[in-house]
Amino acid sequence: MGIKVTVEDHIATILLDRPEALNAFDMPMRLEMHQAWERLRTDDDIWVAIITGAGEKSFCTGSDLKSSLPSQQSFASQQFSGTPIPTFLGNLHLVDKPVIAAINGYAVGGGLELALACDIRICSDNATFALPEVKVGSIPGGGGTQRLPRAIGLSDAMLMMLTADRFSAADALRMGLVSKVVTQEGLRDEAMGIARRITANAPLAVRAVKRLVYQGMDVPLPHGLLEERYVFGLLYASEDRIEGRKAFAEKRKPEYRGR
Repeated sequence: MGIKVTVEDHIATILLDRPEALNAFDMPMRLEMHQAWERLRTDDDIWVAIITGAGEKSFCTGSDLKSSLPSQQSFASQQFSGTPIPTFLGNLHLVDKPVIAAINGYAVGGGLELALACDIRICSDNATFALPEVKVGSIPGGGGTQRLPRAIGLSDAMLMMLTADRFSAADALRMGLVSKVVTQEGLRDEAMGIARRITANAPLAVRAVKRLVYQGMDVPLPHGLLEERYVFGLLYASEDRIEGRKAFAEKRKPEYRGR
C-alpha cells in the first residue's frame, strides 16, 4: 500500500507511504491516490484532509522514474484508450473540502505539484522545493506551470521552473508558497491544529468558501460577486447557519451537521 487514509473527528489524514522511495509514486500508488481523492469527495464524515509523507526525509518526489520510464505507446493512444493512464492529481480538483499539505522534507516535481493542488501549505524547516523537469527535457505537467505562478507570482515561478533550482523552507515562506514553517517534530501537530479549527466551523459554509474562491479566480469580479451573493442566499436558511446564530446568542459551542 502506497497510500494510507485514516479518519478521526472529521479529519482525514492521507499518508504517502513509500519512504524507501522518498514517497515517489508508481502506477499502483497513482490508482490509490484516485481512490483517496474520491473518498474525500464522497465521504460525508470527512470535513478536512491533511496530506503528508511518511518518514523524515520527504513529502513526495513526484513520479518514480525507475518505474515510469517513457512508454512505446503514444501519448494520444494512452489518453484515448479504454483505460488511459491516470494522472496523480486525478479528481482532487473536484473535492470541495479543504486540503492541507503538511510538507516534511522534499517536495520536488510532482510532489510540489501535489502540494500546489492543496488549499493550505505548511512545511517543516528542513523542507526543500523544486520543479526540476527541464533538467530532464520535460515540463511540470501536473499543473505546475499553471498553479505555481498563481500561487507565488510570475518572477519567482519563472525562476524556479526555468533554473530547476532548489529552494529552502525560508525561500518558500518569503515567496508565499507556504503559510508557515515549523519544526519537523511540530509539523503534524500544527497541521492538525489548523484542521481542527476548520472543523469547528460550519462545513457547508467552509465548502462554499472554497468553491467560490476557486471559481472566482477565473471570472471577472462582478461575476464573482454575483455568485457570492447567490451562495449566501443558498446558505441563509440552512440548519447550520440557524444553529450558528443560536449558539452565539446562547454563548455555547455550535453543533454543526452539514445541513
